[in-house]
Amino acid sequence: MDPTRYAEATASEIAQAVRKRAVSAVAVVRACIARSERLEPRYNTIATPTFEEALRAAARVDAALAEGRDPGPLAGVPVTVKDLIAMGGVRQSFGSRLLADNVAAEDAPSVARLHAAGACIVGKSTTSELGSKAVGDSPLTGITRNPWNPERTAGGSSAGAAAGVAAGLVPMALATDGGGSIRIPASFCGLFGIKARFGRVPVWPASPAPALAHVGPITRSVADAALMLSVIAGPDPRDPASLAAPVPDFAGSLAAGVQGLRLGWCPSFGDEHVDDEVLAATRAAVAWLQAQGAQVIELPPPFARDPAPAWNHFFYGGLAARLAQLAPTEALLDLVNPALRSAVRQCVLAAPEAQALWRQVQGEADAVLARCDALLTPTLPVTALPVGVDVPAGHPGRNAVDWSYFTYPFNLTGHAAATMPIGEDAQGLPIGLQIVAGARGEEAMVLRVAAALERVHPIKLPWLALGSA
Repeated sequence: MDPTRYAEATASEIAQAVRKRAVSAVAVVRACIARSERLEPRYNTIATPTFEEALRAAARVDAALAEGRDPGPLAGVPVTVKDLIAMGGVRQSFGSRLLADNVAAEDAPSVARLHAAGACIVGKSTTSELGSKAVGDSPLTGITRNPWNPERTAGGSSAGAAAGVAAGLVPMALATDGGGSIRIPASFCGLFGIKARFGRVPVWPASPAPALAHVGPITRSVADAALMLSVIAGPDPRDPASLAAPVPDFAGSLAAGVQGLRLGWCPSFGDEHVDDEVLAATRAAVAWLQAQGAQVIELPPPFARDPAPAWNHFFYGGLAARLAQLAPTEALLDLVNPALRSAVRQCVLAAPEAQALWRQVQGEADAVLARCDALLTPTLPVTALPVGVDVPAGHPGRNAVDWSYFTYPFNLTGHAAATMPIGEDAQGLPIGLQIVAGARGEEAMVLRVAAALERVHPIKLPWLALGSA
């Protein structure tokens, strides 16, 4: 394998080539660093580079292979880790000027598992401040741009994770999702992203909104996502919500197809406006699944009441408590992103009402999802926004996250959910289809449907599709 071609390879292909000693892990990481140094000024995906650490990890992989030892399933694969996730001894700024000098004491469980699997972490990826926006900018690191069009956002809050994968800097990235922060940027950047069932991947140190928090992969193949999930899933005693259950065979059903599956299709959750091109593309993808033998049933909106007030209460309420610690004075609060300040001030639902609405949303989701093996929706109502815009036009009264109507409800319910690219709009911007597990814990079903779509909608690399570098 020519290391200069690593940018076009999947993580599985890189790991296989390294394990066969067709290329050294050090050569792959050096090629990654060179590409990153060339393209970072254009896209701004890395908040803190860890190139030296990655080269040391790569050298350990090569040494293990030379000694006949197994370096792990991600041998030599360059990876980024979102800056909300702890990597011991490395700056963890959360995209905030309030935490610009914060250094994590030790690895999060998912990071430790990546290290043990032979991955080479080349940097901490950019995020909106404290993960608080669905677009990709922060007061500390500035704007992260979309490789499909640098005048568009990469999405958020896992902005650098998605942009780095789409730009070919890394084949996979570790990200977080508290309201759509994996699925939103993956959709905007034309990638696959999945949050597993709540608790499947441990989250530690605890998130400010622990009941909503997930850690998971953004990749440019469904098989790579299954591979990363198999590495990072499993219980950890430091996270009391982590599932004490065997890790499923995530890759086992990727080739099964959709023949005989019962798929629910829900084009709207209520009063939101979905762009015509998004609706047409997602309908076409659903029709293709039906033509492959799936039974498709169109479902009405699942929620009698907008889930946003409950989600805002628990998500922005948690961030409000964190900000009270970090910014106890107005002078410090002035350093915080204005959209975040506004959202926490408008989070006014009383706790009992928020709890009641949460239980109602969970019950309604369970009732709908019991009718199907998987639920299909648009991932987002729009394609990537222009940089500097927090809320798309035509969505009044929404904050910097809750305009993503289709994603955050499934953080409240805890179901596994993913986005799969299924086409582009007239401006060449990717469109995603959301796939939600019909039963709790069925990540394999989500992966199965996505893999079927991937066979007709292979994930594209923008620099190849657009003829750019």
